[in-house]
Amino acid sequence: MYVIKNAWKNVIRSKGRNILIGLIVLVVSISACISLSIRQAAESAQEDGLENVEITGQITVDRQSMMQSMGEAGADRSQMKEKMADMEELSVEDLKKYAKSSSVKNFYYTLTTSLDGSNIEEVSTSDTTSSDSDMQGPGDESRKGMNQGAFSLVGYSSEDAMTDFINGTCKITDGEMFEEGTTKKNCIISSELATYNSLKVGDTIKLVNPDDDSETLSLKVVGIYSNSSSTAGENGISTQFQPGADPANQIYISYAALADAVEGMDSIRTQTNGTYVFADQDAYEQFKKDVEEMGLDNTYTVTSQDITSYEQSLIPLQNLSKFATYFFVVVLIIGAIVLVVINIFNIRERKYEIGVLTAIGMKKSKVCMQFVAELFIVTIFAMVIGLAAGSAASVPVSNQLLQSQIESQQEQLSNQEMNFGRGNMENGGGNRQNQNITKGGFMAQTVDYMSDISASVNMTVIIELFGVGILLTMLSSMTAVIFVMRYEPLKILSNRS
Repeated sequence: MYVIKNAWKNVIRSKGRNILIGLIVLVVSISACISLSIRQAAESAQEDGLENVEITGQITVDRQSMMQSMGEAGADRSQMKEKMADMEELSVEDLKKYAKSSSVKNFYYTLTTSLDGSNIEEVSTSDTTSSDSDMQGPGDESRKGMNQGAFSLVGYSSEDAMTDFINGTCKITDGEMFEEGTTKKNCIISSELATYNSLKVGDTIKLVNPDDDSETLSLKVVGIYSNSSSTAGENGISTQFQPGADPANQIYISYAALADAVEGMDSIRTQTNGTYVFADQDAYEQFKKDVEEMGLDNTYTVTSQDITSYEQSLIPLQNLSKFATYFFVVVLIIGAIVLVVINIFNIRERKYEIGVLTAIGMKKSKVCMQFVAELFIVTIFAMVIGLAAGSAASVPVSNQLLQSQIESQQEQLSNQEMNFGRGNMENGGGNRQNQNITKGGFMAQTVDYMSDISASVNMTVIIELFGVGILLTMLSSMTAVIFVMRYEPLKILSNRS
């Protein structure tokens, strides 16, 4: 008890020196508080962020694995090409079989194809249309199934598959949605396409197979929808050359109706996509194991764009977390060095006091404890103030730093696009500097980076911060301990001038 009382008296008596030590510890504690908060926020976002995100996955062909295995088997390029051409997508029946896994929360699928217009024209920025400038030549036997239509037809198995309508990106503005599962040739079209062709609810549109103009499909427009994200050239795709990629030229229909319609069309190219919905990431990982046990060929793989996009969105936050870690280490080292230097001068100034205390019988260990207690008292006070200031500053400072990281990431990717000559592409790639772009070039997808974090101080940060305070105290007080243990009281008193 005497040691603590004496330590407190010395703290009060040497105000100037202890205020200087307190300011140093205050700066270190504020910096450490912000750095630790950023690291904790990054870890929480990485571990718990997907808990609030509905994860979807698809089963796709693993071309990389196929080519690698064929290469190891000594297959040449022609054999690889033949193998890839023979590779078939999974049928709806196969997709439904894997949907029986207990890990799957929901399952839906779509059928997609492309057709040309017969009595309508696609929304396009080009001076020509597919009806008067078909470079691929309909009916050309050498290109059967290779011609790309001007309109994309998407058949949905259920309303659950129409995620754009669920999240509000698309909305029916006139008429109604086609019935779920109906085989009636009813469809809904975009408001842009309706305006461009002067169409209204109840009109009939006629589409034609781009490979065979004798194969036609008549659809009744039962609804018109608006698309808030409909943008020509979206995702870096030039709609001048691929009108079907333009959201305005996408026509929606039920899966049953589209499957029935294309069944009688020879050589038309279709694509079936099945989407599995999982409750969380653990269920997604379990599904990957389940499909292997259910006999999924190793030429297929399970992927999730949600997980990929989320991981990409965390890149600026992860970069900020690394920067915060490096900054924290640097501040801690500099703070420890400065405190050690101050303590060296402090011990030398108080050498006579040490000699007197040890000469009257106080053990050196208690003298050391007194110096440690003095430093600890100052450190605790400074840490408490630093914790309060760091808590108030952590959120705005963290978000400002995160925004800088996002801008840096965008600028880096934008410069990469410019290096590849894509920065000034008209329609498809122009003015992309202000977009969040992932790697992938011309077909790159936009990414919504995590632009806001709650880097609040929690119990973990508080414990870590006070751990830092104890570490600083121990490191800097080691100097005092070393000097005190070396001093001889009689020499100190006899050498005093």
